[in-house]
Amino acid sequence: MVSTPLAPFSIDTTRIRSEIQALQPQLVDWRRWLHQRPELGFQEQLTSAFVAQKLQEWGIEHRTQIANTGIVAIIAGHQPGPVLAIRADMDALPIQEENQVPYCSQHPGKMHACGHDGHTAIALGTAYYLSQHRHRFNGTVKIIFQPAEEGPGGAKPMIEEGVLQNPDVDAIIGLHLWNNLPLGTVGVREGALMAAVEVFECWIQGQGGHGAMPHQTVDSIVVAAQVVTALQTIVARQIDPLKAGVVTIGEFHAGHANNVIADHARLSGTVRYFDPSLDGFFEQRMHQIIAGVCQSHGATYTLDYHKLYPPVINHRAITNLVRSVAESVIETPAGIVPECQTMGGEDMSYFLQAVPGCYFFLGAANLNKGLAYPHHHPRFDFDETALSIGVELFARCVETFCTPVSAATGSSSL
Repeated sequence: MVSTPLAPFSIDTTRIRSEIQALQPQLVDWRRWLHQRPELGFQEQLTSAFVAQKLQEWGIEHRTQIANTGIVAIIAGHQPGPVLAIRADMDALPIQEENQVPYCSQHPGKMHACGHDGHTAIALGTAYYLSQHRHRFNGTVKIIFQPAEEGPGGAKPMIEEGVLQNPDVDAIIGLHLWNNLPLGTVGVREGALMAAVEVFECWIQGQGGHGAMPHQTVDSIVVAAQVVTALQTIVARQIDPLKAGVVTIGEFHAGHANNVIADHARLSGTVRYFDPSLDGFFEQRMHQIIAGVCQSHGATYTLDYHKLYPPVINHRAITNLVRSVAESVIETPAGIVPECQTMGGEDMSYFLQAVPGCYFFLGAANLNKGLAYPHHHPRFDFDETALSIGVELFARCVETFCTPVSAATGSSSL
């Protein structure tokens, strides 16, 4: 990703309609209520109940208990037309929050450290706004409140339970509040935005013995160390240098005494890549490399390899739509960041495999307020000004994608 200063860009508030500006205090309240009550994947009972209660209060049709805690809200426009889905994730992380704020997590060891509380608040604000302004669009909007993005993944089970059907979704969009970009910017690009996520564990089996008599052993640590080095050649020497990839060893465990040669070692790590054509390549090459290193030393191995999420691939037409909408809301050209790829992963990818769509980043960092800690950090927080910007972006995407009708205004109180 291109490095971008985290001081906020200028924001032209006249580009955010007054009805959405008026929602800002509610958006903040909802976000902070959710932030205080973080829940892990498929455990979002309080979050789901909160969302369902709001939808019920506003008279918005919705279905609950999809993939356990997921919800879909269905908002019909003025006349029949296309169906656009908006996706927001709801789950938190197993992190102890270190922020000293009035809305700090009340659930020990759990924290909204990735902005999903903000995503849920933005989706709620969008649902409310659209339900009060159905005359501004035709067709149907389905707002998907998804559990378990951080793991084990809620998008796929929601799709399997029919969330994209009845009515069938024509396209989908979603956003991620992003502390790698400053407030007042939008990161949007066609094609690969986020990487495939694959994880592995490898056990190297040697033969232990006395540290002073290595000739009587097969040193699993020596073998595993060579495996760590050899695996780096997959990216460095075995894939096209124009195709990005990562092989990271995050854990290395072996031995229990300084004078004992360990008989086994365990490695674990993650693989990331953008190009879907590399699906299966890393797993195959890891088997070949590990087997070769082990054979040369007389060791054996077991490799447990799992594919979690495919890469997030944005569709050209829907990306162009989102970009044009962003340009109407954000100060351009500096506020639109096309080179915003990250090796982070997202199960939004499953929705994008099922229907055309676009996932984009909404800048939320503000260095001037000390709101620039990275995602998954125990002091992560973001500038809540981004919440109303997110609602404005979603509303304009709906009005652009779905056949626009009269823009006569009207509003209701919460």
